[in-house]
Amino acid sequence: MSASSLRSFEYLESLPGRDFKRLYQRPSTALAIFRRMLPHLAKTFVMTMLYTSSPLPLSDLESWVRPDKFRAKEYALSLLSRLHILHTSPVPGQGQVLSLTNDFATSLRLSLTGGGHHQSFGVPCDTPDKHQMSLENLDAFARSQWEGILHYMVDTAGVGMRGGGEGPSHGVKKLLEIGGLVQMKGRHAAITQAGFSFLLQEVNAQVWTLLLFYLDNAEAVSLSYSRASSVPAKQLGLVGSANIALQLNMDKVDVLHFLFMLGSLELGQDYSLATLTATQIQMLEDLRDFGIVYQRKSSSKRFYPTRLATTLTSDAGALRSVNAGFDNALRSSDGKGFIVIETNYRIYAYTSSPLQIAVLHLFAKLETRFPNMVSGRVSRKSIRSAIQMGITSDQIISYLTTHAHLQMRKNVPILPPTVVDQIRLWQIEGERMKPTVGFLFKDFASSLEYEGICRYAEEIGVLVWKNDAKRMFFVTRVEQVRKFLENKARNGGNGGY
Repeated sequence: MSASSLRSFEYLESLPGRDFKRLYQRPSTALAIFRRMLPHLAKTFVMTMLYTSSPLPLSDLESWVRPDKFRAKEYALSLLSRLHILHTSPVPGQGQVLSLTNDFATSLRLSLTGGGHHQSFGVPCDTPDKHQMSLENLDAFARSQWEGILHYMVDTAGVGMRGGGEGPSHGVKKLLEIGGLVQMKGRHAAITQAGFSFLLQEVNAQVWTLLLFYLDNAEAVSLSYSRASSVPAKQLGLVGSANIALQLNMDKVDVLHFLFMLGSLELGQDYSLATLTATQIQMLEDLRDFGIVYQRKSSSKRFYPTRLATTLTSDAGALRSVNAGFDNALRSSDGKGFIVIETNYRIYAYTSSPLQIAVLHLFAKLETRFPNMVSGRVSRKSIRSAIQMGITSDQIISYLTTHAHLQMRKNVPILPPTVVDQIRLWQIEGERMKPTVGFLFKDFASSLEYEGICRYAEEIGVLVWKNDAKRMFFVTRVEQVRKFLENKARNGGNGGY
């Protein structure tokens, strides 16, 4: 599962069951979740049961999966259950049987075969646009808006190398602060560790990260203040122009419906606002600030999805070109790198991108700048300064490795070991522990019970630590282990955590 899929899945998992019932009433949402968030094995299970009239015995499904794929099978079933796609129930004489939830199955069938009047895949405009947008113009708009956000984030480190433009709206800046990507220090903002991790993500993951922050606050706040509002901004205690926070009580399910619908739209096609809800129409202004949709003006009755929108539910690249922006740090190793670093800690970056230079300035002292190259040095002071902003040594090493020049890639390892070791040593000078969030299981009645549950946790890949002498173990996720304990309890076992 990609980083963006994982984040969106974790958000969906936190929703109550009644929200899933509403979500799955839209075919576009069911199809988006099926395409984007399910591994291949889970998709196979869903397609097998989609057109069957009777529940599938669990024993039959287990016979399809090789014994060495036990962990993958358990993960797929757990994922489908947590997304309220799969329902498990006991049947006398057959044991446990599996079936798809009615709402999801009905909507997925509609999305695959067509039919109905749900209009959940958008309604194209039936009149020509006098101001038709080309694909190139849509890409340019999306890139300008998104890179404005990235430029603002690196400028919070005091780099001062912004590439021009007005930058993000007040609402977007506030969202970055709410999400912990930047933090206010006095009257100035500073990038955080989470913010630097955000910069290292590919564009699609970055978009989903901001959208999930938006979703978390959708029921309480919108990023935009409508000029047509009857309540003056000063009476609300807010300052700024059109983009300021305003209480709107947006329905998060409505917001999710719209985001999943955007992922199914056609790039370059204009769509009507006629079938959108009030919440979704209000969202257009906020999403325009992100560069996800284009609308010529707020009163326009049509909108265009940009490439950032149409790739929300796919693994395709979010923008055709990000030459002037920040290439993702997880790119394939055969991509074009631009950084050379020597054993004497001298660093050379063959780039003219203000954004790439600004990111480099977060952890290196840049001394000389030429039209197509900057040079500087990685030092204890520059690394410690980055660490104080929350950037980790592993993030710095990952960035340097991913963006290493082609000449550097001829070396094995790519980066000089002395440089890598020293960067890590500069960090651990002030850090000795690394926290891991999880759950501690203890107080088992017998060694046999402890060993069985601990072995199961290890098989499904959630075990982090164990102490056989004290019959204790620590896991990163609890859902599958809890279900395993419940099944044991029904069969006469016991245990606790």
